[in-house]
Amino acid sequence: MTHTSEPASEASSDSKGNHRKSTAEKREHSKGSAARGKGVHRRKFLGGMAGAGIAAVAAAGGAFSLLNDAAKNKASAADTTLTIPDLLEGTTSDGTTTFTLEAKTGTHEVISGVTSTTMGYNQDFLGPTMKWTNGDVVLLNITNDIGEDTTVHFHGAHVPAKMDGGPQVAFADGETWSPTFTVKDPATTLWYHPHALGTTAKQAVHGLAGMIIVEDSTDASAALPSDYGVDDIPLIFQSLAVDTAGDIKYDAAGYRLSTTTFPFLVNGTNVDSTTLGFTATKTRTRFRALNASPSDIIVIQRSDGGTLTQISTDQGYLTEATEVTTIRLVAGARAEFTMDLTADATLQAVITTGWIRGGSGTYDFLAITASGSDTPDDLPSTLNTIDRYDTSDFTARTITLSQNGATMLINGSAGTTMAAMAMISTTVGSKEIWTIQNSTQLEHSFHLHDVPYQLIAINGEDPTGVQLGWYDTYEVVGGGSIKIAMEFTDFSDDTYMYMLHCHLLQHEDEGMMASLMVTGDSTSTSTDTSDDSTATASASASASASASATATDDSTATATASASATDD
Repeated sequence: MTHTSEPASEASSDSKGNHRKSTAEKREHSKGSAARGKGVHRRKFLGGMAGAGIAAVAAAGGAFSLLNDAAKNKASAADTTLTIPDLLEGTTSDGTTTFTLEAKTGTHEVISGVTSTTMGYNQDFLGPTMKWTNGDVVLLNITNDIGEDTTVHFHGAHVPAKMDGGPQVAFADGETWSPTFTVKDPATTLWYHPHALGTTAKQAVHGLAGMIIVEDSTDASAALPSDYGVDDIPLIFQSLAVDTAGDIKYDAAGYRLSTTTFPFLVNGTNVDSTTLGFTATKTRTRFRALNASPSDIIVIQRSDGGTLTQISTDQGYLTEATEVTTIRLVAGARAEFTMDLTADATLQAVITTGWIRGGSGTYDFLAITASGSDTPDDLPSTLNTIDRYDTSDFTARTITLSQNGATMLINGSAGTTMAAMAMISTTVGSKEIWTIQNSTQLEHSFHLHDVPYQLIAINGEDPTGVQLGWYDTYEVVGGGSIKIAMEFTDFSDDTYMYMLHCHLLQHEDEGMMASLMVTGDSTSTSTDTSDDSTATASASASASASASATATDDSTATATASASATDD
């Protein structure tokens, strides 16, 4: 059973049975604004937050308050213009829109003035933005030219397991993978990145990442800014690790080198000592924020302490536009917000280390010049409708995140091979409530493929505000837990699996990943009608369900491995 937290609106009804009914609000974290960031990077002050657990997160408000004691500042002068990723044009024929991507190697200045060897989609670093439309059929022809196996995962997309881009469909250098599916997602911000076993961190930090914008025909979408690059602006954040020679690091050894620094990039541009500029030609501007960092946490705020109007979490619109002072994004998470710009403003990012070492500090990353002369209408009073789950009859499971030295575990198993990882088995139509228990003192970012989830409890507390929305990636602090609820819809398969894992990419590669097998039952069949004969994969791929089922499917499974406070 469900109950509705907001009245149903004509715009948010879903006659096609799509997997989410709306989105509410994300975490507010009202901790005030930080001091001006340009040249004021508080690395020592904030850098020790990783793995500090519930108490440290609770105390973080004090840290931000100390930063806020500095005088409020006007917008920083821009040094260079914000780069807007290219919009990838698809070609439509016979009802299918085709996008072409090439994963390739190149060079890029991750540290200003220093050339790094990088990877990108269709370019040297990062990738173009794709726009999908709810209800459309898309085909992606993705060629691998990086010299090693890769995959492309559509993070947050509700697609068949065979098309999800998990490690089972890894494909070799020189091969082309061609997934096709019907877009079932509502309007939201997704992204794409590699997901092969053991190489996700390496490939993603070198630049294999790009944004996906899903559009729909709801009244809320019609009322929001949507002119890409004009009043609908992507912000791809990366807190990376690079040595002084420009070599990008992705593992523990590289992170610990004395020559390693932690630059912060926005849309591929280093903003360590640079404030980017953007001229807002419309009064209301929409920003889509993606934390594409491998591990670090990013908090977005205004330098003047003003509010942002959050309209979306990972998985779609909130029930209503919500005023927040900060937006906190763990690795892999997204959010959308608008600003009504009647005066110049500066956006800041506060970086907190998520792993053994990492970025930290406060950055004035975007100086916005307000030049719009229009007067936008009020935002709709309702953006979406969220039916909050009544979980009293949901199937309960416990998913335990633990470690054994440098090896990361889910339910006691290290998912470094398909055969070794734990597997959760469920069926189409199943409704479940999971307790994600972090028995380590490390930060984790829990990501579930296939369907979105609602937060039911966070460290024993009820969710509030923007936490009542739909998510696919959420923070689990050291020693903490979250309870999440979801319903498995549409897609079943007895060979191909989805993944559930920590989205700190190093933890994923170190084993904190399990598989999810969604099969049909006697009363349900897959509703996907896409012809998957074009989906080919050449490489190291398919482990059968039986070979992978080495660990728990039990609703109370827990891990017994030790949980030390260090990462190795």
